[in-house]
Amino acid sequence: MGRVNDQFLPQDGRYDDLIVYRKSECICDVTDYFCKHFLDRRTDRTVDQMIQAARSGKQNIVEGTAASATSKETEIKLLNVAKASHQELLEDYKDYLAHHQLELWRTGDKRYDHTRKRCREHSDREYYNGILPACSDEMICNIAITLICQVDVMLRNLIEYHKQEFLQQGGIREEMTRGRLAYRREHPQQQPVATATALSRRESEVTAREADIASREKALTTREAALARRETELTAREQELARILRLAGLDNNGGAR
Repeated sequence: MGRVNDQFLPQDGRYDDLIVYRKSECICDVTDYFCKHFLDRRTDRTVDQMIQAARSGKQNIVEGTAASATSKETEIKLLNVAKASHQELLEDYKDYLAHHQLELWRTGDKRYDHTRKRCREHSDREYYNGILPACSDEMICNIAITLICQVDVMLRNLIEYHKQEFLQQGGIREEMTRGRLAYRREHPQQQPVATATALSRRESEVTAREADIASREKALTTREAALARRETELTAREQELARILRLAGLDNNGGAR
């Protein structure tokens, strides 16, 4: 058997070393704990939606990274799906805070600054599993929101990096062409290993994979539209709540003016 050419389509596919993957694991753990302790699976459909969105974010990072050797295009699309799944989860946490009259911590709040620092320092799921039992629902929501925002920035940067890589190096077809030409130069007296039939089969697999990704993108577009509608509804509810508070003679913190 000939020596394996590890320069042709190198099988990296390592996702467990990525900080963005490890943080997405933490988001899954935080969401699982939150749903089990503060939501009722029997009556609240949000439970399944939140757990699925958290899992989708993590799993699409895994699948996208695994596909990197054969299709940069697929990797980029799956990372975008992961990003959108986390955005859906972000809205669920914000909705919970708004519906339960809890506070979304913002810049300048000591709690926000402390949480942001801790989430930046910790990408290990053991840390979050250790602190969650002592946290209130408001604290857990703000921890999850902070982690999701940090992962969103990381995914955006990772997607941009792979876009540039794709523009410079091309995709699987360009890589296979380079590999075939290099092999022929090195082995002018031998028949190419990859036959036309094998190449045709591989191209069919890639085409099927692209069709699957297109289907996911369509579903993603539908989810994004639903998120936009929910955001509009939330804004309207917040405005109505502010109006009611004004009429009742209360400030935004529930105290009398």
